[in-house]
Amino acid sequence: MLKLTPAERSALRAEAHGLNPVVMIGESGLTESVMKEIASSLDAHGLIKVRVFGDDREARIAMYEQICADLDAAPVQHIGKLLVLYRPKKEAVKERSAKSGKGMREVTIVKASASGTKKPSVTKVMLKGNERVTAGGNIKRAKPRQASTKKNALNK
Repeated sequence: MLKLTPAERSALRAEAHGLNPVVMIGESGLTESVMKEIASSLDAHGLIKVRVFGDDREARIAMYEQICADLDAAPVQHIGKLLVLYRPKKEAVKERSAKSGKGMREVTIVKASASGTKKPSVTKVMLKGNERVTAGGNIKRAKPRQASTKKNALNK
């Protein structure tokens, strides 16, 4: 089970105040599918609220402890029928497709003034994958690479 300091717990309680419950636990209790849904919600959001429909306080406390132990989550708050859980988000590594080139990127262009006595002009520009900045600060598109007609004929 994940441990939180009192300051972290207080900050998470404040952050969870405006959240709505994302998982509801019904009369069938803590089933495998409910645990799976709580795990996926924790992965997606990090901080979630769970509503338990049941009047037995001891059963809710047992569910709360079981969820935290099984899913390696930290108990943040238990008020009435609401349980607040926290687990740091898992960083998903996005793989790029082999076909696409570079995406958009931001570049800062600094041009000296013509007279040399004034401040240089600074502009931020978004470049597409096939564009580059020249030494003079101009943006140029890459030309399509020339292909050999002999090599093309051999590859076909």
